[in-house]
Amino acid sequence: MRPIAKSNKLDDVCYEIRGPALDVARQMEEDGQKIIKLNIGNLAVFGFDAPDEIVSDMIRNMHGAAGYTDSKGMFAPRKAVMHYTQEKNIAGVGMDDIYLGNGASELIVMSMQGLLNNGDEVLVPAPDYPLWTAAVSLAGGAPIHYVCDEQSGWLPDIEDMRRKITPNTRAIVVINPNNPTGALYPREVLLDIVELARQHQLIVYADEIYDKTLYDGAEHVSIASLADDVLFVTLNGLSKNYRSCGYRAGWMVVSGEKRHAKGYIEGLNMLASMRLCANAPGQFAIQTALGGHQSINDLVGPGGRLLKQRDLAHKLLTDIPGVSCVKPKAALYMFPRLDPKMYPITDDQQFICELLSEEKVLLVQGTGFNWIAPDHFRLVFLPNSDDLTDACGRIARFLDGYRRRHA
Repeated sequence: MRPIAKSNKLDDVCYEIRGPALDVARQMEEDGQKIIKLNIGNLAVFGFDAPDEIVSDMIRNMHGAAGYTDSKGMFAPRKAVMHYTQEKNIAGVGMDDIYLGNGASELIVMSMQGLLNNGDEVLVPAPDYPLWTAAVSLAGGAPIHYVCDEQSGWLPDIEDMRRKITPNTRAIVVINPNNPTGALYPREVLLDIVELARQHQLIVYADEIYDKTLYDGAEHVSIASLADDVLFVTLNGLSKNYRSCGYRAGWMVVSGEKRHAKGYIEGLNMLASMRLCANAPGQFAIQTALGGHQSINDLVGPGGRLLKQRDLAHKLLTDIPGVSCVKPKAALYMFPRLDPKMYPITDDQQFICELLSEEKVLLVQGTGFNWIAPDHFRLVFLPNSDDLTDACGRIARFLDGYRRRHA
């Protein structure tokens, strides 16, 4: 019979967070081996429960969740999102500018599908959250990666961004706080990005899913709050700040210069209608989450579990010879660098698979985040302190053996 192949639209699409190494890990688990999974920011499996009031309100409203909602979402949660944009100083947002989705992920894909024609280019950070690169490719566009500079704390290289703008460039993606590096962008860097978008009439897509997961008293600035003459699309949700990954409750906000974007907005409305609606139970969680006690502050503040685990993981990793790491200011990850002289890695996916095989620890290689060299990996610091110490000890033991083999 004729082989049934996948669509060629998927040729340049990858999502290494759940890639080949995870398939190997699953097979090892089926064989009875226990794997420490530090590959994905899935908070619930590490004991970070959703706030009780969110769970309670979803249960109480479940009887009203069986029918379709408005294609953009229910009134009350969208109103709560509108109030949240006001708290973030994003001006001019009305109810019609807000779309609820099955997590921010669905809306990322929707936002690219509604914009791009074949050959259009979108500037995406390197390293990036790989769904952005995949979404651009799947929509027929070309992801062009601008460099974030490790020496400056992983801040975007504005000059590199400027050099990569062409007549085909449609938009700039800004992931702030950043996954995978944990970087938090200061106002002056965001203003530089806004100015580039202004000069070249580009859309700014702002992925702000970690905007409350901040350490050491840091403050987050929404880039959409810095101008009203540029079109912004801001994405956020409950997955991380409210430990509700599985509820798939996210939102997308269109703001700024909308007068020239009527066609694009019409396309977003069409795509929102085609999927009928976002899941209703998750929508019921949004108003309670945004208006209730912000328990994330207890986790990231002094004495908080996430803060302590960030500090522990950073120390354990940087104590390993040849490993350096910019300390994250936000999010749930760190992106350590392996000195190429001590660790001459040519295939970092194979490196990750060897670590998994020898020490039963699952990470994601740096090139899985579209980083330019096989010298980084991402670690999730969500396990409790004992398990995190165990995992980092295994990584240290593997790296010690790797150095000896390649000395």
